[in-house]
Amino acid sequence: MPLDRLAFQGLRNLQAIDFQPGSRINLVTGDNGSGKTSLLEGIHVLGMGRSFRTRQMRHVIGHDAEGLVLHGRLAGDPPIPFGVRRRRDESELEIRLSGERVSRLSRLVETLPLQLINPDAFRLLEGPPAGRREFLDWGVFHVKHDFLEAWQRARRALKHRNALLRHGRMDGASLSAWEHEFVHWSERIDALRSAWVNAFLPVFEETLAGLMPLPGLQLRYTRGWDRRRELGEILSQGREVDRQMGFTQQGPQRADLAVRLHRRPAVEVLSRGQQKLVVSALKLAQGRLLEAATGRHCLYLIDDLPAELDSAHRRVFCHWLESMHCQAFITSVDHDALADLWQPATPVAMFHVKRSPSGEGQLAPLERQTS
Repeated sequence: MPLDRLAFQGLRNLQAIDFQPGSRINLVTGDNGSGKTSLLEGIHVLGMGRSFRTRQMRHVIGHDAEGLVLHGRLAGDPPIPFGVRRRRDESELEIRLSGERVSRLSRLVETLPLQLINPDAFRLLEGPPAGRREFLDWGVFHVKHDFLEAWQRARRALKHRNALLRHGRMDGASLSAWEHEFVHWSERIDALRSAWVNAFLPVFEETLAGLMPLPGLQLRYTRGWDRRRELGEILSQGREVDRQMGFTQQGPQRADLAVRLHRRPAVEVLSRGQQKLVVSALKLAQGRLLEAATGRHCLYLIDDLPAELDSAHRRVFCHWLESMHCQAFITSVDHDALADLWQPATPVAMFHVKRSPSGEGQLAPLERQTS
């Protein structure tokens, strides 16, 4: 279900906005610093409960605003309203779904599955494994309903084991009990992740081939512990070393999804444009698998799509978005770089963010194509 209404107040330098986005492609143009990325950030907070630009939510609140209020509505029968609020003097994010206050962030994430493609997306290739685990677990969470419980239980057991390791004298009985719990849920997480990767790989390969053929590019999932040994054995035999380190060194918290080209890390071989297309293929494949597995569509936030891509690859990318029948919000400084890349039958809504004399971003609709 696409978003059919967005209303933001107190979001960075944007004036209060209340508008109806297009059900498919939404192009947002404007000068640097006008507030285009802030608009995407607001949608990201609305769907993920956090910003992709800062870890401190207070920085998302406008300088003179008392707080941040973000509302969205998913089209449907009936429509689904939802929103988040964060006051400047509070640390908690208030979440509401269909008029009711909810305490679990996972409810929000489940309501609005979204993927972000922005300049920081390169970290998926060049950054630490944590970002790739997050990418992996997003996919598993949305198609494997028991993943969240397994992940939460494994994290709880890991927390207790680490606390015992750091304790002055290890309690062997307690350590064994938490290790047993950790092993059980870790193996369940690995099974769910492995099944998802097996389903994801052909979708990714097809998507990448459509964007830019790269023979020899491989995705390899590693579970986080020696594949030739049982995790329980590893934990038992490694207690002393883990105690000296102060944490558990092996387990699903160390899993990775490595991207290699001819056995070398892809980031060391590919150009920036090629890296962006690989990351884009990963993100688009997420949405395609989500649709195939659940019938739901993923929403895409794409910041500065023209960057690093020539006109031919921009066109190919846009045709992939069209074929997926998803909703997307795409920003660009240059209106002409994106306006003519779409098929005549694709509904395209165009908006412009203009910076006012006071420095606030004002969102205004441009021509709207709905043929």
